[in-house]
Amino acid sequence: MKKMSKVTKNNLITYAMVIAAYIVMEILLKTGHVSSLLQGLLVPLCTYVILAVSLNLTVGILGELSLGHAGFMCVGAFSSALFSLTTKEAIPNGGLRFLIAILIACVAAAVCGVIVGIPVLRLKGDYLAIVTLAFGEIIKNLVNAIYLGIDSKGFHFSMKDTISLNLEPEGKVLIKGAQGITGTPHSSNFTIGVILILITLIIVNNLVHSRTGRAVMSIRDNRIAAESIGINITKYKLIAFTLSAAMAGVAGALYSHNLATLTALPKNFGYNMSIMILVFVVLGGIGNMRGSVIAAVVLTLLPELLRGLSDYRMLIYAIVLIVMMIFNWSPAVLDMRKKLAAKLKKNQTEKEA
Repeated sequence: MKKMSKVTKNNLITYAMVIAAYIVMEILLKTGHVSSLLQGLLVPLCTYVILAVSLNLTVGILGELSLGHAGFMCVGAFSSALFSLTTKEAIPNGGLRFLIAILIACVAAAVCGVIVGIPVLRLKGDYLAIVTLAFGEIIKNLVNAIYLGIDSKGFHFSMKDTISLNLEPEGKVLIKGAQGITGTPHSSNFTIGVILILITLIIVNNLVHSRTGRAVMSIRDNRIAAESIGINITKYKLIAFTLSAAMAGVAGALYSHNLATLTALPKNFGYNMSIMILVFVVLGGIGNMRGSVIAAVVLTLLPELLRGLSDYRMLIYAIVLIVMMIFNWSPAVLDMRKKLAAKLKKNQTEKEA
């Protein structure tokens, strides 16, 4: 009972931190103390937090290395943007349309997670990392090669150019190959981003402390022992991996509805994006959801806050990365943190007595 109450208290602290940060930022926005540059970072910041928490489910809880998280984000971004663009007139209510777009992004990314996960999660070692890396690059390059249009006859598809679509004069090109999608409704905002962060944290924390979560962690800790007591290894690994992919798709929907033009570039859906998300997870603490939130916020805002120090900006950023790594992973620091926590707990017990 005490353990459950401790877990609940820990989760509530995480939710309270997110809500408190939102309230403070809203006050700063209302009073005009936030620069336009920082305002433009708020929605991408929420996107990175969701991506970090969802990837931590795969890396920290499942114990598998995924290097293609940006690929699932790309699937969610383009599927949701395409839906919003084609239903702009059919569904005039922007809020309802965006909600359906998020659900579509979630389902599309989850389906891709299942397709990738079924053959790969049966294997051991680094196969998942290699396949997810390939998946991310394939999705990005595939999107750049697609041309899609619509007219009175329906959808037209080509992988050559817009002329090959053979659209009627009143037809409209939806996906323009490497030029991406233009005209997606601007439905994302900071409030929606924070709500999606809270939903993501609630889903992940509830999964981790559920029967399914305990089964997933038992597989991570000792696959042979878990299999010996009848746990279906592939089933539980697939559940965690698919849920992680689905939440990455939701982050993609949030990201795509914040841009006038959505393109599949290496910087936003490529290998570097996946590595950046992995850095958030590692520096925040593998398996530590609150740490992922803090790392994503700090490492996203820090380069912009230090932009005035043009000569020393990246030097300070690198020092912060090193300090965070030492704080989270140095054996001496971890031992000191355990001793400090035990001392504080002892003092609290003595006061209560």
